[in-house]
Amino acid sequence: MKLTAVGVKDIKFPVSIREKSGALQETVASISLHADIPKRYRETCVSTFIAVLNKHQEDISVNILTKLLLEVQDELQAEAAHLEMTFPYFIAKKAPVSQTKSLMEYSCTFTGSIGEDEDFMLSVRVPVTTLCPCSKEISSVGAHNQRAEINLNVKSTGFIWLEDLIDMVEKAASSEVYALLKRPDEKHVTEQAYDNPMFVEDVVRKVAEMAKLHSDIYWFSVSVESFESIHKHSAYAYVDSNDI
Repeated sequence: MKLTAVGVKDIKFPVSIREKSGALQETVASISLHADIPKRYRETCVSTFIAVLNKHQEDISVNILTKLLLEVQDELQAEAAHLEMTFPYFIAKKAPVSQTKSLMEYSCTFTGSIGEDEDFMLSVRVPVTTLCPCSKEISSVGAHNQRAEINLNVKSTGFIWLEDLIDMVEKAASSEVYALLKRPDEKHVTEQAYDNPMFVEDVVRKVAEMAKLHSDIYWFSVSVESFESIHKHSAYAYVDSNDI
């Protein structure tokens, strides 16, 4: 019997991610790695997955994924191999007024497949602030604002740094969020959001417009979930570039 998928799922593994600065960032990823095993292959294969991950641990990137998956495919004589790796990625951000530095965490994912359907995708989840245009319009003072999350998935013809993708996404919101803010910074981001009200639909459209203009991105999907501050539910919007 041919097995569609055999592998390891949600294994926690220390990895080093190449930063735009050239440095390596140490982090811990949750990795799922599996292969389509032919009927004739009967030996245990878990050790193969672990060995390949150990080999490439010190410099994991989108460029390495093809090589890693080809090794799995070759070792197991597999028809296809698939990998999904999710990890926290930290970027040092300066507060807008005080310039105080702090580390912001972003959830990033590399997804790759080789075989009949060769495909590679980079995903980022970015926390932002949205402020409701309707609330601002109908209120004599104030407007409700809340934290939201933008999830952008891209397929590209060239290499894209995580930092550049995250920076692009953050520009689409009412305001960025920061791990640490002084009082002048709080005033700045609050007023910035108030001057830049956006529905989740507006944020999705803005991210989509920027992704369409990126010369290396040939497919993308983007979703925004706003964790509403005056409702029990969240607001949500989604777009796939195939539908644009």
